[in-house]
Amino acid sequence: MIHKTEFKIVLCCFVLSVCALASQAAEKKTNVLLIISDDLRDTVGCYGNAEVITPHMDRLASQGVRFDGAYAQFPLCGPSRASLMTGLRPQQIGILGNRTYFRDKRPDVKTLPQSLREQGWYTAGFGKIFHTVGHTHEEQAPWIDLPYSWDEGHGSNGEPQGPFAGLQNLTGGRLPWCRVGATTGPESEESDHKSASEGIRVMRKMQNKPWFIAVGLHRPHDPFICPQAYFDLYDPETLTLNIDPPHMTEAPDLAIPPGGFKKAFSAFTDKEKRAFIHAYYACTSFADAQVGRLVAEVERLGLRERTLIIVMGDHGYHLGERNWWNKSTLFERSCRTPMIISAPGMAQGRACTAPVELVDLFPSILDFCGAKAPSHLAGESFVPLLKDPARAGKGAAYSMVTRGTFRGYSVRTERWRYTEWDQGKRGIELYDQKHDPENINNQAGNPLFAKEMAVLKKRLQKIYP
Repeated sequence: MIHKTEFKIVLCCFVLSVCALASQAAEKKTNVLLIISDDLRDTVGCYGNAEVITPHMDRLASQGVRFDGAYAQFPLCGPSRASLMTGLRPQQIGILGNRTYFRDKRPDVKTLPQSLREQGWYTAGFGKIFHTVGHTHEEQAPWIDLPYSWDEGHGSNGEPQGPFAGLQNLTGGRLPWCRVGATTGPESEESDHKSASEGIRVMRKMQNKPWFIAVGLHRPHDPFICPQAYFDLYDPETLTLNIDPPHMTEAPDLAIPPGGFKKAFSAFTDKEKRAFIHAYYACTSFADAQVGRLVAEVERLGLRERTLIIVMGDHGYHLGERNWWNKSTLFERSCRTPMIISAPGMAQGRACTAPVELVDLFPSILDFCGAKAPSHLAGESFVPLLKDPARAGKGAAYSMVTRGTFRGYSVRTERWRYTEWDQGKRGIELYDQKHDPENINNQAGNPLFAKEMAVLKKRLQKIYP
């Protein structure tokens, strides 16, 4: 017969063993560091742009997989972020603009951080992860989905703190955008630096407990304003301007957003174009520095071998292609976004050309972490591509935009981009991405490609019936 004292000792040992096993199980879980840089196009050194200075992203690409075919489902901040964070396509989640909170459309939907949080990860989000409205924490709290997705977090409005040097609006005030200039105050006062610092703080606090930390950097989104040191990295007179060829096919009317934008952009001088690119590159380098700080802390804490690191944009951006200096088109420059993933035990220093979608990110992260994914997800895991980037993948990526009551839909395969406006009634586009990466020559009227168009049209109708 066991004495009471002996029973207490046995019970205590049992409890300690269970706790130890639980702790070991927690320690085996993979951490996730997700860094989203707002409006970041593939103007990154490792993507072949020799002018831009991004040493930290370049280094990460040498230690992971660079996705050359990652596409946003809607090249606008609100819809793209709602889609990738819920794993639903924009038309499924009901977010087609920047002024609607996704839970007003789908109150019970489960997000990426929410799914991990429910399965034992500590979740923290700082800066612009979901698209936000408002300036104060109280105004932004519902938009960042704080009660549901995060154990802790806050947004930020991204406005530079100043004092400023050389501040100007390149459109002379005709548009509220296109603001460029430098700040001369402490870098630590800027919102992106603060968001990265918060991510670092949580890493240190959690130590060996599993975490999902998301840091949303506002740069290089307008206003194109960042610390002076990053402007000093570049000589604007040496920066290359895009020059559209004279034989470029005229795009359908809806291909470029209507309004006063085109008129304002057409007034740019070469000096103003270089000032725009200079500021965009400087802001990209500033964002890259925050990536470097976050990755360095993962390494300092000895967590690299069990941390999945993702650096990406939320969509692409035009820097003068078709005289457009913004996003919201269905051309390659707007839909394609950089995405670099460094994952323990996966491929290193490789490029993946297979098309993937940002809606695939949710199931891919949960798959890699060994977590259970919700059944409603529209994307599919691309973890096999992290193991072998040469694989074929799922074959296509889909994007959409709206123009008032009209919609444009586009499908991108490894060879082709096919786009319909108002189901083809207001224009059709076909670009051979292998020979025409900048979407210069519309082949939709070429009878030689009628078969390809028929196949692509069927693909498009499966996603957008």
